[in-house]
Amino acid sequence: MEIAFAVRTGTVRAVDVVAEALERIERADPVLCAFTEVWAEEALRRAGEVDTLVEAGPSRSSGPFGGEGPGARAWLPLAGVPVAVKGRHGLRAAVPLLAAGGVALGATAVPGPGTAWQTWGLGARGRTVNPWRADRTPGGSSAGAAVAVAAGLVPLATGSDGAGSVRIPAAWCGVVGLKATNGLLPSRDRTGLAAPGVLARTAADAAAWWRAVSPPTTADDARPSLPRTAAWSPDLGFAGPDPEPVALARAAVDRLVDAGIVRLVRPPAPPLLLDPAPAWLALRDPGSAPAALAEAHLVRAENNRRLARLFTGVELLLTPTAPTAPHGHEGPGDVYSTALTWAFNVSGHPALSLPAGFGTDGCPAGLHLVAPHGREALLLTVAGAAERLSS
Repeated sequence: MEIAFAVRTGTVRAVDVVAEALERIERADPVLCAFTEVWAEEALRRAGEVDTLVEAGPSRSSGPFGGEGPGARAWLPLAGVPVAVKGRHGLRAAVPLLAAGGVALGATAVPGPGTAWQTWGLGARGRTVNPWRADRTPGGSSAGAAVAVAAGLVPLATGSDGAGSVRIPAAWCGVVGLKATNGLLPSRDRTGLAAPGVLARTAADAAAWWRAVSPPTTADDARPSLPRTAAWSPDLGFAGPDPEPVALARAAVDRLVDAGIVRLVRPPAPPLLLDPAPAWLALRDPGSAPAALAEAHLVRAENNRRLARLFTGVELLLTPTAPTAPHGHEGPGDVYSTALTWAFNVSGHPALSLPAGFGTDGCPAGLHLVAPHGREALLLTVAGAAERLSS
């Protein structure tokens, strides 16, 4: 990341980077309500520690990033990078980022007591709003995380994704959102449906997060060869998306095809899945009846079979991220915003939302990229190539 490089080389001090980020939050958060807590004193103290480590140099610093050498991860790869963490209990998921030199600035808004789930976020100063239109929701439940990144308050924010909780707000706020393969990284979710993720301004920043948190044994799948084979589906065979999000996502796909980043192919079987909604709800509810759980496992097994067959013929599955544009704070109506995302919480596949332009309401939309298990680096490679195309 550019910030980390500048801090490591002494161009800027981590304390100054963090102080500037805290000033941005102080100015903007009364309107955005992206944060529930801001840890200014602790953040400045931690930034001072990073500056001390930088002054000492890698040979005199201890910790998991103290060594250099061919193939080794960079020393303090997130040196001085301001990070927001999801919710009051999000610091546990941020431990690898802090070890890499990142600085936690505060906890971001999630649905809270007294706030209907449809509004998605409740910050310290009120309801969390979409930075593009305050009368619209940012999506959730990683609401404050997406807003903090989209508004430029921080470059990275941690998230967790149990049904689309990283990818939906990423799409509706116009940032990159990555959900890791379920079970690959530690998660407090007892159901196994949720996986850690990140919201970032760029694919390169999301990749920096991935390098910091991924197990050292994770294979590097970021091969430079392009194009990547992909299958397109507007609805996965069961969802009823609105025309505009589909059109925006398909236009983004066409740009990737024209640039030679992806190549659409006809897969061995069409990308048609069973609607995962009843299965997800049954798996999530600890009081589900045995019959409902049995049916849920059957749906999961059948969709896993279909996805396994699909990925024998293509490397990526492409869909819109959300079936609708961002709705108002009164709620989404009859359409689940998770319609195109939660299938991959049930199946466990890694997925990424990439900005796909703006609707007629002035709000962003997203292109949803899904890859085989463990191939996060592939998602980040394609996302990075797409960003370079638009820069």
